[in-house]
Amino acid sequence: MTPPEQFPQVTTERAAPPVAHPYIPNSHPDVRRAMLAEIGATSVEDFYADIPDGIRLHRPLDLPAPLRSEARLARHMEELLRRNTPASRTLSFLGGGCYPHHVPAVVDEVMGRSEFLTAYAGEPYEDHGRFQTMWEYQSLMAELLDVDVVNVPVYDGFQAAGTALRMAGRVTGRRTLLISGDVDPDKLSKIRDYVRPDHDVLLVPADAATGRADLAAVRDALADGGVAALYAEAPNRLGLVDETLPELGELARAAGALYVVGCNPISLGVLAPPSSYGADLTCGDIQPLGIRMSYGGGNAGFIGARDEERLVAEYPTRLFGLVPTDVAGEYGFGDVAYERTSFALREEGKEWVGTAAALHGIGAGVYLSLMGPQGMRDIGETILAHTAYAKQRLARVPGVEIPQADAVHFADFPVRFTGSRTVAEIHADLLERQVHGGIPLSSDRALYCVTEVHTKADIDELADALEEIVK
Repeated sequence: MTPPEQFPQVTTERAAPPVAHPYIPNSHPDVRRAMLAEIGATSVEDFYADIPDGIRLHRPLDLPAPLRSEARLARHMEELLRRNTPASRTLSFLGGGCYPHHVPAVVDEVMGRSEFLTAYAGEPYEDHGRFQTMWEYQSLMAELLDVDVVNVPVYDGFQAAGTALRMAGRVTGRRTLLISGDVDPDKLSKIRDYVRPDHDVLLVPADAATGRADLAAVRDALADGGVAALYAEAPNRLGLVDETLPELGELARAAGALYVVGCNPISLGVLAPPSSYGADLTCGDIQPLGIRMSYGGGNAGFIGARDEERLVAEYPTRLFGLVPTDVAGEYGFGDVAYERTSFALREEGKEWVGTAAALHGIGAGVYLSLMGPQGMRDIGETILAHTAYAKQRLARVPGVEIPQADAVHFADFPVRFTGSRTVAEIHADLLERQVHGGIPLSSDRALYCVTEVHTKADIDELADALEEIVK
């Protein structure tokens, strides 16, 4: 009898078949290779060539093992969420681009309707009412901004600034973009990245003593005639309302550049809209208009302009208009000049925009319709008053200074601590008292924020806490 170890060895192993992900189309290796060959790429890595090596991960993501049941996934997410401390459960003075405002209940009710919440980018015959709500939003924003044309919201205010500046570059045919004053470093980074293929960005810092634009430096920077657009903000990153903004517009016009102004839209009930002092394009984020804070979001960007063909033709985003139908007296809502968009032109489009934050636009439209002109004025006056009181009250705290205290600030304002304790140490002590301090700017400076949701008692509580901590 043949010993078992001498039996003929028969292998039952087979080469593993190519794996295709069940939910991702075209993930079969053969299909991937064919797609790469078609466009002349050697690997998927070729698509990321523009991303600087210093910020690339160079390793797989550190992800936990997959959770194999809905119950375990729900429990895991609940554990993660419990680590967060919502601003609604503390006294928060955080602002700087994502602001705590009251959101009327009807805003959430309308945004939660199924025809809006689940609609993405369908056509009017399958998304009943969505095009009309977008048209209503655009109309309300145009009235607030005192302009003729407003886009369907783009991803956020940072992208709106980058897109507005690229629009200006296409209109003027020039390369340099001039940024004046105090702009958020993250926004400036986004602008530089977004315009990098076509434009160079030149920053002219604010006057150190006043916080306002350095008019002489801006005039010098505009002198060579190569500036496509001059960008400024109202209010600026530190909440300062710059009285030189009209003069910046005059300098831009004299140099043949477009004037682009970023603004906080909730301030326009009390502050003049940028169009009134020469802005060709107005941009910003609608988060203050009825959009809840959500881990730094939600955001959506707007761009406003006059009804001039040279400006409207450069909008890469969707614009909705009111048009007559075949039925007398009946109107419909549809795309305006659709052929200019990347949806129609694909890779030949002037600019690719990507996901539009249409749902947030619907929310902002509901908010504006509820507030009305008088409501926007009331909320603006309230925020101005609260900001002024907060500056005066904190300035009385030993060891606290308010830079540019005599200037007008809206919502945001800078605070400087003159003692030996750092901002990080002070804010850690505040958090133990269930108070969120401002956004750190340096080891001794922070950006604080108050809105209509704060009360005099809230501000006094902050001042009393700081007086105990700082000393």
